[in-house]
Amino acid sequence: MLYVGYSSNLANRLIKHNSGGVKSTANRRPLKLIFCEFYLFKEDARKREMYFKTTAGKKALKYMLRSTLFTLGYAEKVSFIFEEDDNPKSSTTKDFI
Repeated sequence: MLYVGYSSNLANRLIKHNSGGVKSTANRRPLKLIFCEFYLFKEDARKREMYFKTTAGKKALKYMLRSTLFTLGYAEKVSFIFEEDDNPKSSTTKDFI
């Protein structure tokens, strides 16, 4: 499962997540940072965060990180995402990671 979030202090945020200080990720510890983006302005960072939380954004993120996710052992879960893409008539979306 991927977690997407915004922080002005990435190191402290990761420590807080891994110490159990964040309710939404406490049961998924330890977390690994596998991707981050930096922005000059908070508004731009928030817009990107909101995009990654949409169905299209989740799919794009998983596509961009497919090699990393495969290496980390999410191969079967990731393959379902791409099988779905092969059928343009498919209107269902599923979050496998």
